[in-house]
Amino acid sequence: MKWMTWENVGIDRMACAWLIRRFIDTEPEFLFIPRGLKPETQPDTQPFDIPGVLLSHHRGHCTFHTMMREYHLDDPVLLRIARIIDEADIVQDALLEPIALGLDAVCRGIRMVSQDDYAAFKTSYPLFEGLYAYLKSD
Repeated sequence: MKWMTWENVGIDRMACAWLIRRFIDTEPEFLFIPRGLKPETQPDTQPFDIPGVLLSHHRGHCTFHTMMREYHLDDPVLLRIARIIDEADIVQDALLEPIALGLDAVCRGIRMVSQDDYAAFKTSYPLFEGLYAYLKSD
């Protein structure tokens, strides 16, 4: 399936790309459109992390959280990652997951040193694999 999002990815979209590839679609194709552009409806294409689409921020949560709900993923480790992504991506009154700020900084750095969004997704994949393994062993 094709997955469409805005270019210049950040932590939520990087985490979503990992979630998609790891738990939803083993052979995803990612498409990037300019920020602010509304996605055109295309067959076999699912937009994500774009305001106004199904797979985006809802109920005060990030897109990662929304994807978990829509795809019925109830793994407790994924739920914790969703909380971490929420805290890193959405302004919070209180931080409950200290790892959130560091993870956000690393994702920002990955984007800064990546040639493009495809490279950022590829580079960030092992980061989220490692986070998942670490939290699972905790």
